[in-house]
Amino acid sequence: MESVLLTAYVLIWPLLAALVLLVISVAFIKEYRTARRAGEDIV
Repeated sequence: MESVLLTAYVLIWPLLAALVLLVISVAFIKEYRTARRAGEDIV
């Protein structure tokens, strides 16, 4: 049982990192589209 919990704990971190990357990417794309429609630069 202890090895199953340790395995789950170790495998959660890549999942969390991928989730954070996905959220950042979606937000960036949304901001990019909004700025492009408004004719503004991102930077």
